[in-house]
Amino acid sequence: MERVNVAIIGAGTRGQAYADYAAEHPEEMNIIAVAEPNPERRRQFQERHGVDDTYAFSDAEALLAQERLADAVVICTQDRDHYAQTMLALARGYHVLLEKPMSPSPEECIALGERSRDAGVVLSICHVLRYTVFFTKIKELLVSGKIGRLMTVQLNEYVGYWHQAHSFVRGNWRNSVESSPMILAKACHDMDIIQWLIDAECRYVSSFGSLSHFRSENAPEGAPARCLDGCPVMDSCAYYAPKQYLTEHIGWPTSMISTDLSYEGRVKALQEGPYGRCVYHCDNDVVDHQVVNFEFANEVAAVFTMSAFSRDGGRFMQITGTEGEIRAAMDKNELILKRFDTGEEQLISLRNPVGNHGGGDTNLMRDFIRLVRSGGCEKGLTSAENSIQSHLLAFAAEASRLEKRTIDMRRFVEEKKLSSEQAIRLST
Repeated sequence: MERVNVAIIGAGTRGQAYADYAAEHPEEMNIIAVAEPNPERRRQFQERHGVDDTYAFSDAEALLAQERLADAVVICTQDRDHYAQTMLALARGYHVLLEKPMSPSPEECIALGERSRDAGVVLSICHVLRYTVFFTKIKELLVSGKIGRLMTVQLNEYVGYWHQAHSFVRGNWRNSVESSPMILAKACHDMDIIQWLIDAECRYVSSFGSLSHFRSENAPEGAPARCLDGCPVMDSCAYYAPKQYLTEHIGWPTSMISTDLSYEGRVKALQEGPYGRCVYHCDNDVVDHQVVNFEFANEVAAVFTMSAFSRDGGRFMQITGTEGEIRAAMDKNELILKRFDTGEEQLISLRNPVGNHGGGDTNLMRDFIRLVRSGGCEKGLTSAENSIQSHLLAFAAEASRLEKRTIDMRRFVEEKKLSSEQAIRLST
């Protein structure tokens, strides 16, 4: 089979992760072009993947202004850039793999799904958890009836205090106006898993949560705007930036603070860039804890809990059915299946996954290449059509949290579809 030629838009951590599939499987995928505004990151990407200067661009718009350069594009830019860039790519006839979330706007998400369907091309969303061995096994157990009729799903995501500080207090997803709400930026993975496992229409959503800790009034007395400006509690503060970024470990998340990862380069980044700020003196507004409740048409009830306040990150599930239950820990890659009739308790230890996100990144790319080769004739596991459903759960959860009300999903979806149709008419 011929290799699929791919252009990468956004050569940050996610773009690099997906591009690495080409290095691991050069017989399947070839990187032919890149768009990246950071010149050093762009240069490093070119060297790693052998991209000629002719096909290296400083922004997505410059790449997409060219005649079609490849079979497909992988878009891994900031949340609020996704819609316009994807629309341009679809208009050029590209198959598209789009990093989640599709857009911070429900109307734009719906419009993207409609546009991809009209264009007859692949638009897959990077819901990598569906492609992990862990969640694939849970889905298999539910479909096979191992616990009888599904009754409840409880999914807990512990972000980790350090991850919250890096990405959602100091980092790119700290501010919902600049990026998107926490329930979308981080937890749309979890909304997608809940929707996929339950596989029914959601009827009602309610949510509660707030930004309680990472606020200026909680700053230690005398804490400066930047950690390196003489913080009086540097020894006792868990969020003191040098503890995170000035160690011998220069992989993620330290690799995000600068393209110069020498000790001097990292010190400079903390002195001048966003990652050296005191976590109590940032411009963040996304929640640090949130709970979402769901009622589905098949009478399954679900609850999702997100908390920044854990030492280690991880996802944990408890699923109950009429004949048994499943308890699962993603960080251990283990499931416990308990039957009521026999009293049997089965420990299922899954193979150690290869690659990021529990092997999900690799499996996602493999499936995307397959879909591109089909010419858009097949729908993938994380098609835009599938993804829109879980995105709407996230939008409804945020509306519930802000408005202090239970959301009727049928009414909510109809309103968003109507708004999207009106926006499309006005734009044509």
